[in-house]
Amino acid sequence: QVALVESGGGLVQAGGSLRLSCAVSGSIFSINAMGWYRQALGKQRELVAVITSGGSTNYADSVKGRFTISRYNAKNPVYLQMNSLKPEDTPVYYCNANVGGLGMAYWGQGTQVTVSS
Repeated sequence: QVALVESGGGLVQAGGSLRLSCAVSGSIFSINAMGWYRQALGKQRELVAVITSGGSTNYADSVKGRFTISRYNAKNPVYLQMNSLKPEDTPVYYCNANVGGLGMAYWGQGTQVTVSS
């Protein structure tokens, strides 16, 4: 079992920065990868960034060079540093953990990011 709690969302002007945090508790050693997803109203949830337990990362093309996902461990949450924010970066952001041999997905409750133009 893994529990995820996001924080750090808010309102920022275009060009600004925010850092999202995802606190992880539970069977952290069984986590294969952690990621950040976002979902706008009426649209499908999309991958923003992912980091594996080995430290490999992958980013959506739309955020490459602007967003950075950090490594996680038992003491530190997963961070998503978001720079040069654009209005299209606005939706709800969700933290995700891929856990165990079957790759079970766990989700946080989401945190709203609003970028004003």
